[in-house]
Amino acid sequence: MNNVLIIGAGGVSNVATKKIARLHTVFKTITLASRTLAKCQQIAAEIKAEGVCVQTAQVDADNVDEVVALIQQTRAQLVINLALPYQDLPIMDACLRTKTHYLDTANYEPKDEAKFEYSWQWAYKQKFEDAGIMALLGCGFDPGVTQVFTAYAAKHYFDEIHYLDIVDCNGGDHGKAFATNFNPEVNIREITQPGKYWENGQWLETEPMEIHQPIDYPNIGTRESYLMYHEELESLVKNFPTLKRARFWMTFGQEYLTHLRVLENVGMTSIQPIEYEGKKIQPLQFLKAVLPEPSALGENYSGETSIGCQISGLKNGQKRTCYIYNNCKHQDAFKDVSGQGVSYTTGVPAMLGAKLMAKGIWFKPGVWNVEEFNPDPFMEQLGSYGLPWVEIIDQPLPIEKEYN
Repeated sequence: MNNVLIIGAGGVSNVATKKIARLHTVFKTITLASRTLAKCQQIAAEIKAEGVCVQTAQVDADNVDEVVALIQQTRAQLVINLALPYQDLPIMDACLRTKTHYLDTANYEPKDEAKFEYSWQWAYKQKFEDAGIMALLGCGFDPGVTQVFTAYAAKHYFDEIHYLDIVDCNGGDHGKAFATNFNPEVNIREITQPGKYWENGQWLETEPMEIHQPIDYPNIGTRESYLMYHEELESLVKNFPTLKRARFWMTFGQEYLTHLRVLENVGMTSIQPIEYEGKKIQPLQFLKAVLPEPSALGENYSGETSIGCQISGLKNGQKRTCYIYNNCKHQDAFKDVSGQGVSYTTGVPAMLGAKLMAKGIWFKPGVWNVEEFNPDPFMEQLGSYGLPWVEIIDQPLPIEKEYN
């Protein structure tokens, strides 16, 4: 599995490709492809300066035949999908046709509906098993590392996990009036959806951003945090059936929310096509075109992110708590790979997941989420690649101080 094809050339790909290119003993051949060839060439040129050659190609990831042809041309053994979530299924179809292993960082969602869930990709499980190939889903940070954190805590500290709160804070400042830290289409669709969380065996839905509370984040302080639905909750409640409640929280500044509210009020966040100068366009796609490119935010970014899992449950019949988190400084990410912290926290886990697959440490035919594998090898290496983690055991959880 030492020949890898990376599809997508945004901020996350910039991080993952540069990190993968440094694994000389694992990956021998790297091809970077996207719809915009110039973006691939720019990343490849920066890697070449370090003495590593990355091949580039142009591909329409919506077109299964094009992806199949590129896999066959490059003889790739693993496809790392860092393109848009809408393109997950076409790329998985191409992997099935060529019997090529697959990894992504975000689950599938249709272009014409603001809805994401794993059911579409989980439906490929038997097909991938029969083909003898593996798909690793959601190997970013959230989803991704948050699930590994949960699996690690479950393995080492709990007999039963009862309560899980995933908390995500970007305490950085990029100096822009309004910008998204990853693809604007995905980011804004995610935020404007209804919230949802798991409690007592059922999903409870809220209005978008309806529930919020202050949460204290290490090295950052107290930030207002909003309950959202996030895809890793779906797989975590499936794979850890003792969970009584599972929630996801993310911070947003008031200036960001004000801009978003205005854009929503005037229809710019809509995915319903409108006719403009004789063409059908989605307002959100137009908005994406005029907003700052997320991969270009790194140079002037200051501050840090803090993402972690606050968990409580039972060990030997006694209550136990665990808080596992990572803080990532935007400045450190830029120094390492000329990227910003949000892209870094997604791109590094994608690289590490690919490495574990390539070395056969995480490998089993079928379609899997990251928490279904042994968390220890991942946790042992995560810090050495730039994302050190901290664990606090049997102390009051920050979220419990405010809410429970």
